[in-house]
Amino acid sequence: MNNLKRLTKSIFSYIALSALLFLAGCQTRPPLDDLSPITVSDVREAKAWELQGKLAIKTPDDKLSANLYWRHTEEHDKLTLTTMLGTTVLTLEATPNAAHLHIDGKDFKDDNAQHLLERVSGWSIPLADLPLWITGQVGPNDQVIESDSQDKPKQLTNAQTPPPWLVTFLRWQSQSGTSVPHQLKLERGDLQLKIQLNQWQSLGKAAVILGEKP
Repeated sequence: MNNLKRLTKSIFSYIALSALLFLAGCQTRPPLDDLSPITVSDVREAKAWELQGKLAIKTPDDKLSANLYWRHTEEHDKLTLTTMLGTTVLTLEATPNAAHLHIDGKDFKDDNAQHLLERVSGWSIPLADLPLWITGQVGPNDQVIESDSQDKPKQLTNAQTPPPWLVTFLRWQSQSGTSVPHQLKLERGDLQLKIQLNQWQSLGKAAVILGEKP
């Protein structure tokens, strides 16, 4: 857990200093796309999405709260944490074959995002399943403990990386025409993460109107 403590202390240092961190010269640029906001009737239709919210991290030694921005597609993820003043303190970008983490003025790379985050922070988060939990879905390695009256999961476990993760869906909301979590809590040992989705938007290819020039 020493790596995790070092990571959280690095983030707290940025918050205290409110120093501007410019990433333009060192981060991988996401590929250009023509995705636009769309409405879906089922969250499983959302192959791409973006969210704005908050992330709270709690360990026996530290507490961290930051703004969260996440843009997810099938080929690219970009996750950014910022302070309340908008200062970027962490950026994680990942594709199926590469990952890049920028924090504390340093760059870390790996061919696997989960391995990279674990190596730098000590977190063993199943990143492949996290986008499913964000949207209230259950992954192939999950076991549902309890569901609500609408058959939405209330609590599940994931034992892919023992000890298992416990995921609790605290509140739900309607966004982009479908139901997604508003708040969820992830617990594993003495590490606790709370994620709040203030805005969640499904993304898709813009429809082309007949007779309209591209």
